[in-house]
Amino acid sequence: MKPDAKPLQVSILLAGAILFGCTGQPPGNIGLNGGRLTPCSDKPNCVISQGGDKQHHIDPITYEGGKNVALETIKQVVQGMAGTRIMTQTDHYLHVEFRSKIMRFVDDVEFFFPDAAIIHMRSASRVGYSDFGVNRKRLERIRELFQKRQSKDGKA
Repeated sequence: MKPDAKPLQVSILLAGAILFGCTGQPPGNIGLNGGRLTPCSDKPNCVISQGGDKQHHIDPITYEGGKNVALETIKQVVQGMAGTRIMTQTDHYLHVEFRSKIMRFVDDVEFFFPDAAIIHMRSASRVGYSDFGVNRKRLERIRELFQKRQSKDGKA
């Protein structure tokens, strides 16, 4: 082996570990617990519409019409966004993974459709401390796209 080949191999291995290590393991707290989404930790890489302090709170989405149509509309919105994969869907819950294009970071996004005409949401990064507002921006974009579809198609 050439003397300068070893640093190159180490660099390639390190880059691979960074790229593939950013996905993290799926958290064990995904889903509903007693009709509520899991609260955010104290890290600033999560937002939630069910409770939460000022830093973590985001308003839920409200809609008119049926819950099933609202769920399908949210599903269509997220499927139209880059890097998404639906992990779990029930008649009142949706869990979606969002994977960033370059670093392959994974964020877990959840939607809860209780009987009221409201969609509770939670978005949290799997790894790291701060997300630089990415989760909040994503949910606000989903809200905007949902509302546009609702206005265009009538009631969701």
